[in-house]
Amino acid sequence: TYKNLFFPFKLVQSLISARRIVKQFKPDVVVGVGGYASGPVLRMAVRLKIPTVIQEQNSYPGITNKLLANKADKICVAYSGMEKYFPKDKIYLTGNPVREDVVNINGKKENACAFFKLNPDIKTVLVIGGSLGARSINESVEKHLEFFEKNKIQVIWQTGKAYYSKALEYISKYGNLRVFEFITQMDLAYAVADVVVSRAGAIAVSEICAIKKPAILIPSPNVAEDHQTKNAQALVNYNAALMIKDSEAQEVLGGAVLNLLQDGNLRGELIKNIAALDFKNAADVIADLVFNTIKK
Repeated sequence: TYKNLFFPFKLVQSLISARRIVKQFKPDVVVGVGGYASGPVLRMAVRLKIPTVIQEQNSYPGITNKLLANKADKICVAYSGMEKYFPKDKIYLTGNPVREDVVNINGKKENACAFFKLNPDIKTVLVIGGSLGARSINESVEKHLEFFEKNKIQVIWQTGKAYYSKALEYISKYGNLRVFEFITQMDLAYAVADVVVSRAGAIAVSEICAIKKPAILIPSPNVAEDHQTKNAQALVNYNAALMIKDSEAQEVLGGAVLNLLQDGNLRGELIKNIAALDFKNAADVIADLVFNTIKK
């Protein structure tokens, strides 16, 4: 499009602004987490001989991090096998930082059942489509509400803002359903869940690894470079999670949930394998690497 004609001028403008910011701020080290905003800043930091660290959250790196990789001092990654994209000698397998209060679920199941008013003897599915909600996941859950009720499956459903008022209509109809626009007590939701249905963003995947729960991942098709499918596939390759295509969710979600809840061996296998992908104290490890990169 005609807007692309302005790209070179905008890039030069961004580099000039980034140079000014870096020279004014005088950082000892610059950390980039991908995205267009970090590109010019890291590029200028390299040019001004300031150490740089990249943190790549996904199993398939974005274009910005791939372009910057050769010049960066260290690259923190959350998945093995990233030497396909980055120089091997710069890679540190650290995992992604997660909110400790969210993934600390030990001993919380009883409180969680009370909080959500759930029966501890009935299996529970937690459905999260990201903070904004995910239309295809919401429509899939709506389609299967009767199925879940018939099969005695309790559902905690985070709908996001757009779908919340519509989902509220179903609460009176289905006694097994708990609907939230946004779940503030995620630790309790994770604690009570027997199965998690989720998008496959980098942090969502890292949280599911940390809580060690069987998961059905439905990657969003609307993200750059199809990152979420690659994140989900990385877990599927380890037999650490199941994946359903976004376009197939309405048809197969109910059956996949029921099968997983009924198959104790499969759940056990997923739990064992996903536990091996959990990285302890990723935030501290990354922080230490950043501080150790600063030139004395």
